[in-house]
Amino acid sequence: MTKEKVLLIFIDFTQKVKDGSPGLFTNISVEDRIEELTNLTISADAEVEQALSYRQKKPNPKYFISTGRLEQIKNALADSEIELVIFDDEITPTQQRNLQNTLNVKVLDRTALILDIFAQRARSSEGKLQVELAQSNYLLPRLIGKGIELSRLGGGIGTRGPGETKLEVDRRVIRKRITSLEKRIDQISIQRDTQRKSRSNNIYQAALVGYTNSGKSTLLNTLTRSKVDAKNMLFSTLDSTTRKLNLDVKPDVLLTDTVGFIEKLPHQLIAAFKSTLEEVRVSDLLVLIVDISNNSFEANISSVKKVLKDIDVWGKPFIMVFNKIDKIDAKMLDSLKLKYKNSIFISALRGIGLDSLKDRIKKNIEKHNLNIVVKIPHNAQKIISFIYKKCQVLAREDMDSSVVFNLNIEPKYSDILKVYYINSKKKVEKKTRNIS
Repeated sequence: MTKEKVLLIFIDFTQKVKDGSPGLFTNISVEDRIEELTNLTISADAEVEQALSYRQKKPNPKYFISTGRLEQIKNALADSEIELVIFDDEITPTQQRNLQNTLNVKVLDRTALILDIFAQRARSSEGKLQVELAQSNYLLPRLIGKGIELSRLGGGIGTRGPGETKLEVDRRVIRKRITSLEKRIDQISIQRDTQRKSRSNNIYQAALVGYTNSGKSTLLNTLTRSKVDAKNMLFSTLDSTTRKLNLDVKPDVLLTDTVGFIEKLPHQLIAAFKSTLEEVRVSDLLVLIVDISNNSFEANISSVKKVLKDIDVWGKPFIMVFNKIDKIDAKMLDSLKLKYKNSIFISALRGIGLDSLKDRIKKNIEKHNLNIVVKIPHNAQKIISFIYKKCQVLAREDMDSSVVFNLNIEPKYSDILKVYYINSKKKVEKKTRNIS
C-alpha cells in the first residue's frame, strides 16, 4: 500500500493570547517540534515530503495561517505528490474546511494525527472503546450533513478507527454511538474501581508516568522481570499494565506502566482515557520518567506536569527519574546531577542505577508507614501471625512470656496493634536479631 505523502506546517506565534487557546505556545524549539511531528507522522505510516515553519503574531480566524503564508503553501503543493497537510496545532472545523477548499488536499491537525495513532495502537477492548470515543467527540463538530466533509478525506490518516475500521460519518449515528461508548466505559470503570478497592487494602501503588517513549515499559520490565511490549516508538503503551515489585517491604508494592503523555495532548484523549488514568489518580507514588537524551527533556517535564495537573494528581509524592543516561556524555550527566540533586539517574536498558531507585521507593514507603514497637503475649498467636503477614518486621526480641517487635506498619493497622504499644524502643534495639 502506498504511503500518504505529507506536508507539515509549523507556526511560531509571537503574540501571546489568553489562556485556553489550543496549545499555541510551547517551550519546545521549532526544530524539536518538527522532529516530533515527523516521528508522529511516520508512526501513522505516512511519509513526510516537506516541513514549513513560519512566524506569525496570532492565528488567522479564517485559515489559522495568514493569507500570504497560505499562498506559499499552495505554491509548495503545486506539481508535488503531496496529498495531506498536517498542522502542528489544533485548528477549528471552519479553518479545516476553508483550508481544504483552498488547497484542494486533505488537511488535518496534530490532534487528528495523535488520535489516528492511538486508534492503530489500541489492543484491548477498553483501549479501543476509549479511542473511538475520543475520535467521535473530535469528529462530530467537523461533519456537515451526512458526512460531506469526511467523505472528501478519502482514506488514510484521520479516517481510521480502532482495528482499521472506517470512522462513522453520519452525525446522528455518531451521537448515539458516543452515548453507548460512554456507558460501556463507565461500566468498565466501575469494574476497575471494584478490583482496585479489593487489592488496595494490602498494597502500596506506584505509577510510572512520563512523556511518550521515555522508557517506562522498559523500566517496568527490568524492575519486575516482566515481558511487557517495550518498543522504541511513540505511544507503544496505551493500556496500563501492573506488576508486583519485590522490595522486601510491607505492604507489597505494585508498579503500573501508564500511557505516555505528549506536548498538547488532545483533551478528547484525556477525557476518554479517564478509567485508564485512574490508575495514576489512586497511586500512592508517582515515578516520573524523563528521557534525558531528548534535547527538549525540560519542556517534556513541563508537558507531563501540565497533564498531571489537569487530572488533579500533581501534588502526590513523586520521584524524578532521568532515564537513558547511557546516551549522554559524562560531563553533561555530572552537570545535570548538580542541577537535579534530589533525582535518580538510571539506564533502564542497561540496568544502571536501579538499586538507587528501589531504595528511594522504599524510603517513600517508610515515610508513608509508621515505625512502632509492640509487646505481644506468646498466647496471642493470631496477632503474631498478622504481624508477619501485614507488617515489616525490623527486629524481634523473645522474652519469657512475650515477644517484642520493632515494626514498620501501614497507618491503617495502628488501631489493631495500639493496645500492644510500648513506650521505648531501647530494649528491642539493644539486643535484637534482625529480620531480613
